[in-house]
Amino acid sequence: MAVRRFKPVTPGTRFRVGGVFSDVTTNVPEKSLVTSIKKSGGRNNSGKMTMRYLGGGHKKSYRLIDFKRDKNDIPATVATIEYDPNRSARIALVHYADGEKRYIIAPEGLTVGMKIISGEGSAPEIGNALPLKNIPLGSIIHNIELNPGQGAIIARSAGTYAQLSARDGKYAIIKMPSGETRMILATCIATIGTVSNSEKANEVLGKAGRKRWLGRRPRVRGVAMNPVDHPMGGGEGRSSGGHPRSRKGLLSKGFKTRDKKKSSDRYIIERRKK
Repeated sequence: MAVRRFKPVTPGTRFRVGGVFSDVTTNVPEKSLVTSIKKSGGRNNSGKMTMRYLGGGHKKSYRLIDFKRDKNDIPATVATIEYDPNRSARIALVHYADGEKRYIIAPEGLTVGMKIISGEGSAPEIGNALPLKNIPLGSIIHNIELNPGQGAIIARSAGTYAQLSARDGKYAIIKMPSGETRMILATCIATIGTVSNSEKANEVLGKAGRKRWLGRRPRVRGVAMNPVDHPMGGGEGRSSGGHPRSRKGLLSKGFKTRDKKKSSDRYIIERRKK
């Protein structure tokens, strides 16, 4: 993967850094794995805006992704690598030997024609999904379950990965993408490799309109509002006194909001780096 810089022929392309799609093999998704998305524009059922700065954007269809990888011991062949408008990573369409088709998150290095498989007896190779208890220590993994059978919720975005550091009884010790080290049940499923499209972080939109195409409206700073609209609003001129805080008055930039009695804290060995 790589990124490309554009010639400054317009103000919008002067600073734009875009992704390349050389790894994408088709632009037509599998019809049986596509469903529609209903947009709310940030409004609730009575039409009141409950989330600011949402709305507009290009029409999208949702691709149904297999995060559980529960089709065990049946080999599958990678048919296509595709762009997904709903996530930063690429997705891969796989055809199972029994005729079923599914989308998975494409790891780096997965190409059309490669074979993948899931299950306890699977080899620890790129794209294969197997329980943490069967993965060699030191392996780079992604698409990790937090609870058995839940489906992958950790390390799913472009370029992310975690590392299996050790095993302790029924738990596996994982170093997370954030730097946090935590224990996860060794029966949870993970996929070998790094998530594709790692250069996504280097892209630059280049203009406000491109942000609008993604469905994001302009964000207004709190200090630019009136006192009735935000705790940091008001004042003469460009004053922005007081501690930075949210619209509801919660302190930000250092104020901890995590529940001190959170039950999953006992599984965290080392906190993420600040």
